[in-house]
Amino acid sequence: MLYRTAGQFKTSYRADQALFPIKQDAFLLGVILICAWVVFPLTASEFTFQTILTPILIYSLAALGLNILTGFAGQLSLGTGAFMGVGAYACYKMITLMPWMNPVIAILLSGVFSAGVGVMFGIPSLRIKGFYLAIATLAAQFFLVWLFEKWAWLYNYNASGAIQVPNLDMFGLYVAGPQASSMTQYYVVLFIVTLLTYLCINLTRGNLGRTWKATRDMDIAAELIGINLMKSKLTAFAVSSYVVGVAGALFVFMWRGAAEPNLFDIPLSFRVLFIAIIGGLGSIMGNYLGAILIVGLPVVLNTVPSALGIHVESALLEHLNIMIVGSLIIFFLIIEPHGLNQLWRLIREKLTIWPFPH
Repeated sequence: MLYRTAGQFKTSYRADQALFPIKQDAFLLGVILICAWVVFPLTASEFTFQTILTPILIYSLAALGLNILTGFAGQLSLGTGAFMGVGAYACYKMITLMPWMNPVIAILLSGVFSAGVGVMFGIPSLRIKGFYLAIATLAAQFFLVWLFEKWAWLYNYNASGAIQVPNLDMFGLYVAGPQASSMTQYYVVLFIVTLLTYLCINLTRGNLGRTWKATRDMDIAAELIGINLMKSKLTAFAVSSYVVGVAGALFVFMWRGAAEPNLFDIPLSFRVLFIAIIGGLGSIMGNYLGAILIVGLPVVLNTVPSALGIHVESALLEHLNIMIVGSLIIFFLIIEPHGLNQLWRLIREKLTIWPFPH
């Protein structure tokens, strides 16, 4: 059928280890990129940018960072929201202290501060793991949110205690702040998300990614074959926190426009965790599938009943959204632990051998 692989021979190890060993996969990625870079910006409305496209990309990036730590390295974390806050506040301080700094450079550098904090709170992973490590990262969540609220220097002693994104321009075009257009912000987010996704794909497929997977599967055996567990775990925390920190900066500067400390509270950490679980732990594509579902579900619940002429209270819709997400998490944990990414993999295998039985 569409995924027929007859005639696609591999004559070298390089071809066998290619990122897209099947030409149809490369073609599908090209279609997705054309839609993301050309079709969606030309056809989307302001509502679509603000409600669907930009948040999907930002949440996907945050889930990708968490997936590197939990899905690839096997280290549990419940402090994703706080690490996103570190990136947001670091970007805000750099922009206010150095107004001449390029906004994209500031966003990319903000992840460095988040990586440093992530490594510091990742040190307990050298001694504890599993549930106890999750509690340690949860303590980091509460401590960092408290710090965002109490350390007035972080928000420039603003009486409201919130950070407000100023107008930031790049090459004469506003990319952040009240005067920035949603399309411009979408392109900035898309560029950064594409760049970091490409880098993470290469990291997870390389030597570092293999050490993370070995640590995840059985850390004692990994240490016996010569893997440095301290280096493996701390690099996972560093890379994960960097990606999450950049996502936090994008979250505030390219979408929300302002932020209070409670924005990075535990519900945000759980939302990112739900995206990673539903999409599939240990996968790259699953983060995007999970984000599309989590972000798109409330939009569907709000638009479909009204389109059918059915009036539903907003409180009921919110409860329905929570119930559906909870049911999906239970379903995937029991029936398909590898999430939506595994479902796509099974569909792809069926298409490859169609019409022959599996």
